[in-house]
Parts: sequence; C-alpha cells; structure tokens
Amino acid sequence: MADDWRGDRIGSALRGGNPTVLRRLDAGFAVIGDVQFLPGYSVLLVDDPVVRRLSELPRSRRLAFLSDMDRLGEAVERACGRLDPAFRRVNLEILGNTDPFLHAHVWPRYDWEPADRVGGPVWLYPRERWDDERYALGPRHDVLRQAIGEELDRLAT
Repeated sequence: MADDWRGDRIGSALRGGNPTVLRRLDAGFAVIGDVQFLPGYSVLLVDDPVVRRLSELPRSRRLAFLSDMDRLGEAVERACGRLDPAFRRVNLEILGNTDPFLHAHVWPRYDWEPADRVGGPVWLYPRERWDDERYALGPRHDVLRQAIGEELDRLAT
C-alpha cells in the first residue's frame, strides 16, 4: 500500500484513492483501520476535510454522521461476531486529539484480550501494538474487510 494517501485521508477517499475505504456512507467514509491488533478496527471519516468537530456540522449532517457511526459500529459487530466467537462488543469513540478532522473510532473488543486490557480503553495498549508490522493492515484482512462491507450493505436504508 502506498503511503501518499495517509497525508490526506479524506481527500484521497473523495478522489477514490484511499485503499482503506470500505464504503461511502451518507456523511462520510467507512474505512478499515491501518492497525488491526483488534481485528475489525474501523474508522468513520467525515466527508469534508475542513470539519474538525461534530458541532461544526449543520444539524442534519451531524445526525447523518452519527447515524453512519451507528451503522459502521453495527456492521463491525456483526462481522466480527460471525468471524470470531470470542467477540464481546464494540466501543465507539469520537476523540479528535491527534488527527484534526472529524472522525469516529469503532473498536471491536474480544475475550482473548489480556485481562489487564480488556476492561480499559484501547488507548492503554502499549505503543508497540500500534507500530508492530504484525498488526498492520494487509491482504490477510481481506476476508474481514469483505465481511464488514457486506454488513454495511445489508444495513443500508
């Protein structure tokens, strides 16, 4: 995967050049995460790169973004539940502390996670998990990508 899209995730999605895009939704893009130490980790990117906060969207777009977040969360839940019997739940987060554009994290959580991590936020995992090539998105995640995409399609209204 070329890295040039990483500097402009939303712009590259709008141009059709972001390889992590699963589906175009009403107010954004459902993408699979660059790191997969919790398989199925996905992100909802707003479709306007200048939007930094949920409160900057007009009410109708804000509700559409939140509805997209719900849809992506349910798709991840269904797909991960089908593919891994140890799936527990999803965590949904809008943080905005690192990337300047509005986005929402969808984290699947599993019973096989270490006992000292499973009950806490994902952000407490050691930094090595985020940078370790073993967890980088790649072709081995194609089945997972397809499963989440199919669930997004089923949930379309």
